[in-house]
Amino acid sequence: MHVQPRGRYDFPPAIPADSRPDVRSPSRFLFWLIRSYGWVMPAMTLGAASWMIPAARTPWLLGRAIDAGVARADVPAALGWVGLLLLVIAIGVGGGILFHTFAVRMWLLGKYGLQRRVSHRAVRLGHVLNRRVPTGEVISVSSSDTDQFGATLESFGHAIAAAFSFVLASVLMLSTSPTLGAVVLVATPLLLLGSMPVLRPLTRAQAAERSESSSLTSLATDIATGLRILRGVGGERTFAGNYERQPQKVRALGIRLGTWQAVVEAISILLSGLLLVALVYLGSLRLLEGTLSIGELISFFGYAVFLTSPMQTFFEFAQKWVQGLVAAQKTIALLGTDVPWADGGRPLGPAPVLHDEASGVTVRPGRMLGIVSADPDDSAQLADRLGRYLPQESPDPVDDAELTGRRRKLARRERLEERARRAREDAERAGRPWGVTADGVDYSKLDMASLRRTIVVSHTDAMLFSGTLQTAVDPWGTHARQDAERALIVASAEDIYESLPGGWQGRIDEKGRGLSGGQRQRLVLARALLRDPEVLVLVEPTSAVDAHTEARIAARLADHRQGRTTVVVTASPLLLRRCDEIALLVDGREIARGTHDQLHDHPEFRRIVARGMEDSDA
Repeated sequence: MHVQPRGRYDFPPAIPADSRPDVRSPSRFLFWLIRSYGWVMPAMTLGAASWMIPAARTPWLLGRAIDAGVARADVPAALGWVGLLLLVIAIGVGGGILFHTFAVRMWLLGKYGLQRRVSHRAVRLGHVLNRRVPTGEVISVSSSDTDQFGATLESFGHAIAAAFSFVLASVLMLSTSPTLGAVVLVATPLLLLGSMPVLRPLTRAQAAERSESSSLTSLATDIATGLRILRGVGGERTFAGNYERQPQKVRALGIRLGTWQAVVEAISILLSGLLLVALVYLGSLRLLEGTLSIGELISFFGYAVFLTSPMQTFFEFAQKWVQGLVAAQKTIALLGTDVPWADGGRPLGPAPVLHDEASGVTVRPGRMLGIVSADPDDSAQLADRLGRYLPQESPDPVDDAELTGRRRKLARRERLEERARRAREDAERAGRPWGVTADGVDYSKLDMASLRRTIVVSHTDAMLFSGTLQTAVDPWGTHARQDAERALIVASAEDIYESLPGGWQGRIDEKGRGLSGGQRQRLVLARALLRDPEVLVLVEPTSAVDAHTEARIAARLADHRQGRTTVVVTASPLLLRRCDEIALLVDGREIARGTHDQLHDHPEFRRIVARGMEDSDA
């Protein structure tokens, strides 16, 4: 076996991960996002302005060139105006290149910056994440919403540049013909206000489509995760029916959203065309009256054609801003969620003595302690308390396919209220004394980062991400080859290395779907062993392996963790025989403690171990 060093590429951050977003409202979040880009947003706006403002000057220069060359037959003057026109066009071309360059840069920086922030928030929340936000919502925020923010902020800079160019064109028109200039200045706001009534239904359609899309993602994730179980219990038809209805609902909402977007586009084109017709008509009348020259009339025609671009930019900005507000509403629900822990600030010392008040269990340093419980939930909760994890809860149901209209809105509101209630309860629970002490100091007074480094809890359902075998065993990328090899050997997982094409660089699917249950469990164990914490809590680490493999793991684990604090929650006699001492729990309380031989004749211990052996045989 050979561990290849992995390269690292740091994408230049646009948004510092430690900066605090403004989550008071969707609009405040968008403006915070604009400020977070630093110089990139002003540079993009300046590029857009240097692209559009020369376009606003082009009709004026063109009219001067025509009047000089045609009306007065002044060839040198005409050539001079043509030269200025070419120069302005060249400046506009350069500005367009700058605008699109900075727009793409801002888009990429914003997309990956927000994805990094979402990942950072998800890691900080850890096991609390599913108690706050559904899985599909997190995926939608990280994927589709980050793209939407790029489109929204690009349209924001574009709209500012369009406003400057619109003002410049209006000033030029007023200097040429105050009447026509006044018509443009009065008509444009009225035309924009005329489109406002369609923005409200557009917002509702966008929000409904976005919500149902995230529900569809959550449903697909749940089905993919539990497909093997669904097949075992014959539940494919039920979930397939739900999944079939949900895409149809998303499709119908998408059609409705597309209809309102088409209405907005049609209104923008119609109103821009009406303004163009009005300007050409009034300009022609001024030409017949002799108050406008031919060049000035052509200039006004050019202004009318040019003004359709800023107006459509304004309409597009209104549409993108609405979509950005919808995306921001979902994003602040995630980024505004914080961990409930109040950091005590005291570092946790090496090899601490742990004591759990609820069960009366004391974990002595440097020893392997087995936890045997009449109720497996009691021992699992003890492991969570030792690691300072909140109790597990089922995630919010996301399938409201049978609900319509007001009932669906009420169901969503109830879910939001339920999440808020959980957040309050979690904060209250985490703010109280935890009930577990380390060297006599309650967990609530300890530094959380120090506690996480010192005490590691490894459950059988720990996540495996897609990637190589190397990243699965050593996600930190900081351990030597010999350490990784030893961890695989202790976990009796050498066969995984040998079976994967490419060895350490062999690919593993997300959640280890290409592995058997025993292989996946042993890989999780190897990862925990490679971490080599001061205190390692293992919850049923061998429940999915055969007896021979379990015996090898038990022997190797005891030797590997010699002199280190290890807590093993199990009913396996093969593991319990290797423990220095065993704590027997009944009704969540420790009633006896001793070695395997000392507890062998205890009736409750014999009953639990016998049941564990039956489960293993099954």
